[in-house]
Amino acid sequence: MNSKFHPNFDKMDELSQQKVPFFFMIDFLMENVDVFTENEIDKSGLLVDFQGFKTEIKPYTIPERIEFESFPQTKEQYQEGFEFVQKNLRLGNSYLANYTCKTEIKTNLTLEEIFYLSESKYKVLYKDRFVFFSPETFIEITDNEVLTHPMKGTIDASEENAVEMLKSNIKEKAEHYTVVDLLRNDLSMIADEVKLNEFQRIDFLKTKQKNLYAMSSEISGKLKPKFRGKIGSILKKLLPAGSILGAPKPKTLEIILEAENYSRGYYTGVCGWFDGKNLDSCVMIRFIEKENNKLYFKSGGGITHLSNLADEYKEMKNKIYVPIH
Repeated sequence: MNSKFHPNFDKMDELSQQKVPFFFMIDFLMENVDVFTENEIDKSGLLVDFQGFKTEIKPYTIPERIEFESFPQTKEQYQEGFEFVQKNLRLGNSYLANYTCKTEIKTNLTLEEIFYLSESKYKVLYKDRFVFFSPETFIEITDNEVLTHPMKGTIDASEENAVEMLKSNIKEKAEHYTVVDLLRNDLSMIADEVKLNEFQRIDFLKTKQKNLYAMSSEISGKLKPKFRGKIGSILKKLLPAGSILGAPKPKTLEIILEAENYSRGYYTGVCGWFDGKNLDSCVMIRFIEKENNKLYFKSGGGITHLSNLADEYKEMKNKIYVPIH
């Protein structure tokens, strides 16, 4: 990762200090940083649907039948990267690493149709390059209060006693505790009075393929005076997002880059909308990318020393879905 930051972080500071609204997208390694003011969004090929900001909705038709098929790697292929991560966990180089994969999918839907038909808290379509429908907030800033909602731990909702199983699973609990601790420390770099407001909340995610439960917590703090009105400076401190990287961050990043046999690109980066005063942003997960006229779904999960191959392989596959009801 570049030690020198992209100049658009400074641009975000300038715009936010001038209270100029803008939308931004930052890839996983912070090599590509896109910033669009309101009048630039229209020309950019971006479609955005956040709770507080939406681009113009174009007319579209719902296909009579939706086809969706995925072709995940074999468990043996997955095992190679998984075991590399686990070896590093045993050596103490990391205590949580988010290991992800790229899966080819086939569907009769275009990326634009997926954008319009899917239901999620955050949705973005970028030209004919990628679409995502993320349930995970990165940070929100309202009146100098900063909030983050780490989401770690998912389970198939059809499992018997699924919520209890998710909350009591030793591995999922360890993963959730670690991410909460990591993000509490991250927020402390930019905020005072950092506290945990809600722990292990369970959210229901409805999808065409299967329904899931996901576990989240909420952490808040008051922005330090030197970070107020400086969105770029805040993001430089907090990225890459801890929930999709692991801990400790620098060494875990090295492990991930060696274990994963593809480039994440914008997947697991962050994007957000600054309205001139407040910020809402998300982690770019549940992500479909077009490459050489093929579609790929990128998904994964957190690996700890308690992880077992079968469960992690299943979780990676569970996350390959489109939230169309």
